Amino acid sequence: METLVGEWLLNPYFKMLAYFSVACLALIVLLVLFEAVTRYKCWDEIKRGNMSVAMATGGKIFGICNIFRFGIQSYDSLYTSLQWAVLGYVLLLSAYFLFGFLMPFFKLDEEIERDNRAVGFLAMVISISLSYIIGASLET
Repeated sequence: METLVGEWLLNPYFKMLAYFSVACLALIVLLVLFEAVTRYKCWDEIKRGNMSVAMATGGKIFGICNIFRFGIQSYDSLYTSLQWAVLGYVLLLSAYFLFGFLMPFFKLDEEIERDNRAVGFLAMVISISLSYIIGASLET
């Protein structure tokens, strides 16, 4: 079975479909984990028009996908790319908590839930920026 999958992955179309499918599935799982650790319900808030939550969540989506991109570029196997991408996500999530902890002026989740767009924008930019740092470290 393993050799059959290996042969399929030699086909560039199947390989692209495999990476895309795994990345989409992992993105969904990782977003569910993100929702579980925030005080607010991301999708309910977005449905209500909360732009701060949309920006913060959009930053996480971009960050996760960007880390996957670097993982796919840097490693030959789908499994190895997925491992590194998950590690990158853990770092991204840790940075989110560290950002919240280091901001003594306000509570990150509360401000985002209240639709403080400056905080939502900052959370988005931090996620995007750090995804480049994490991704670049995968290329070494």
